[in-house]
Amino acid sequence: MNRRNFLKAMGASAALCLGGSVKAGGLGDGARARTRRPNFVFFLIDDMGWKDLGCYGSSFHETPNIDRLAAEGMRFTQAYAACPVCSPTRASIVTGKYPARLGITQWIGGPNEPTPYRHYLPLEEVTIAEALKRAGYATGFVGKWHLSTRDETRWQYYPDRQGFDVNIGGDWSGAPPTYFYPYEKRNRKLETMPPGGEKGEYLTDRLTDESLKFLDANKYKPFLLYLSHYAVHTPLESKKTLTEKYRAKAEKMPKPKGPHSKPVYGRYKTRMVQDHAVYAGMVQSVDESIGRVLDKIRTLGLEQDTIVIFMSDNGGLSTVPREGPTCNLPLRAGKGWLYEGGIREPMLIKWPGVVRPGGECHEPVTSTDFYPTMLEMAGLPQQPEQHIDGMSLTPLLRGTGTLSRDAMYWHYPHYHGSGNRPSGAVRAGDYKLIEWYEDGRVELYNLKDDIGEQHDLAEAQPERAAKLRRMLHVWRKQMNAKMPQGEPRKDFKVWQESKRG
Repeated sequence: MNRRNFLKAMGASAALCLGGSVKAGGLGDGARARTRRPNFVFFLIDDMGWKDLGCYGSSFHETPNIDRLAAEGMRFTQAYAACPVCSPTRASIVTGKYPARLGITQWIGGPNEPTPYRHYLPLEEVTIAEALKRAGYATGFVGKWHLSTRDETRWQYYPDRQGFDVNIGGDWSGAPPTYFYPYEKRNRKLETMPPGGEKGEYLTDRLTDESLKFLDANKYKPFLLYLSHYAVHTPLESKKTLTEKYRAKAEKMPKPKGPHSKPVYGRYKTRMVQDHAVYAGMVQSVDESIGRVLDKIRTLGLEQDTIVIFMSDNGGLSTVPREGPTCNLPLRAGKGWLYEGGIREPMLIKWPGVVRPGGECHEPVTSTDFYPTMLEMAGLPQQPEQHIDGMSLTPLLRGTGTLSRDAMYWHYPHYHGSGNRPSGAVRAGDYKLIEWYEDGRVELYNLKDDIGEQHDLAEAQPERAAKLRRMLHVWRKQMNAKMPQGEPRKDFKVWQESKRG
């Protein structure tokens, strides 16, 4: 089905369903009939690690509002980003397709070597925003987009060309020049920020202000607010009061029993402790933002009609030459890597009247699943030709069943500043295999018994490793995935020796 026919079908479905009711099920007496389609608020945080929140075990970062959201909804313990870097995962969320299928396998603006990739989200893709807009939704995008080219054609790929009525702050960039007004530095600025602002204004707060305006303007119709924070991505900049607060907190912490950082190979190190004051301040600002949005929804009387989704686009930045700002333990590594620290994410869904408060889901899910899930939540027909790689999570949310997925896959044929090398991965059941493209070597882990991926089972279980490797190769062929070209980088031998050790 082409883009035109898809939108026509969505419109026909909307016309048939408008004016009817969508019944909230799963909670018996707590269920009630809705007189309009549910609203959606989607919080997407940049570079937030699996252990960065209180509800996921952090004792240093303070996140009472996000923790409250977890208590009111369902917390997913095995939720995955489709890629260990931002642009590919962001594309997977709005399209329901694997990054390899889309050809967006690297953060846009990153190097083409050793593997070329697409530097924009094609307009032919029908996004979840377009699907909901056709069904009568107001659609607002606030924050980081990072799905367009950097050249003069960039404007045609911005959120307002992909189904969003409103675009505030979303452009080609993967990070702001600075988090402080006027958000300009070294001749670079956020291109789509509206006028206004004052000295000392903090970007996370400003994006929240704009989100509240969108809610006020659209409170009488179903809406999608997609608040995609630039935080907690670099540059590491927090409000002074919060930095001082967490610096004092870090000074009072007992010294870690083990090393503060652990060598990976060469000059790369992984942070082993959460005690970065600036980063913690950025986390708190994100938490305050989410609290303000949730409070606004309550004030408008829309809490029972609003589905809230929270997710990060990749793992926390923990492995770089001079330590990353966060620690993902017990997960291994972080952003840029296909180890769990790079792809396992904090994920929360609140669906009033359906999801039991305080629930947990331990089934593996991934970022391609949001599109079909949101369609079903809204009472709209599935569009499998679009969200071909996603599965609706509603059976998990309703507590009525599980998913019939055989495996989940990753393809990252690039080098990354975290030290990661070109690689791919597959997870089937409790087992996960990573293949390193430079030499074809594989690693196999049982994540149920070894969440930290410390015990490579590839030699002990060669048949299982071979089976998963075949599955990965078949999947790559189906995706028409591009592979690295040319010779390994000069530090290949150093990396090779570190893996053997």
